[in-house]
Amino acid sequence: MDLFSFTECANQTHSLRALFELLVGCATKEGFSEVAYGALNFVEPLRLAEYPPPTVAVKWPPDWCDRYFKRKYHTIDPVVRRTPMLTRPFLWDQLADHYQLRPDERRVLDEAREAGLKHGMSVPLFGPLGRISVVSFASAFDDADPQDRIGHLKALAWQFHTAYGDIARPCDNGCERKVALSQREISCMRWVAEGKSSWEIGKILGISYNTVNFHVKNAMRKLDATSRIQAVAIAIRLNVL
Repeated sequence: MDLFSFTECANQTHSLRALFELLVGCATKEGFSEVAYGALNFVEPLRLAEYPPPTVAVKWPPDWCDRYFKRKYHTIDPVVRRTPMLTRPFLWDQLADHYQLRPDERRVLDEAREAGLKHGMSVPLFGPLGRISVVSFASAFDDADPQDRIGHLKALAWQFHTAYGDIARPCDNGCERKVALSQREISCMRWVAEGKSSWEIGKILGISYNTVNFHVKNAMRKLDATSRIQAVAIAIRLNVL
């Protein structure tokens, strides 16, 4: 399922459980069947009742789920602790290379791997008023390569996060946003949605790298997005693309 298909299906649900199951299904097709969504510095208005904060929705092996929550591992989990410091998706296997992890942090990663969460990656998600959320993906397979799928998983995470916001904080018709992008901005954003870089888009459209960045930044500003992927997710959600 591509990003547009995911968005179309997400638009048809008003249930967090159904939306999360859709995300898990898409991630599983990418080889990453273990998924978690959490709110790190605020209380989410909507969460699955069986999971305590900061988790909103989880699909983990049951034994690991029980151990994680009973032992309150979120207080020492290096993924939870490091997410606010990072702006890009990161691989769990690389955390130890970039940070001086404490023994208890290493233990959480080791136990997670033993429980079946292998080669994980996480996507930091930033919202209004300094809100920070995170979507994490992990595989049950030893040979999984999150680096190879990082772009698609990042796009799915942002689209899920955007759709979740619509379900958790619905607004009346009076606050429906109307965003008008120029034809050139739409063309650039469509290629961004396909995973193309500014250099590649410039070659495709016959314009300079700087001109592509100009149009993409304009689109991001109009869509009130902090990243290209978030801008794509919002644009698709609003039927702009």
